[in-house]
Amino acid sequence: MPDMSASAHLAMTHMATLAKELDENKVTPGVLGFLVFAALAVGVWALMKSMNRHMGRVNFEEAPDPEAAGAPEKQARGSAA
Repeated sequence: MPDMSASAHLAMTHMATLAKELDENKVTPGVLGFLVFAALAVGVWALMKSMNRHMGRVNFEEAPDPEAAGAPEKQARGSAA
């Protein structure tokens, strides 16, 4: 199996040279970056609002299970008979 560290080093060397070619003063998120961020924020807000509504409908009290409540009585009757 070939040594992966050599290929990773080669890839990082090429990426570093590409990064040096970019002018740091010209690279900005721009309008597209803002629109993507705003869309994500609106999506998260909508999901949180929906989750709040669904959590309000949840009944957290458990109903007593009739089989579990009657199980000890059946065992007691069976051993007594």
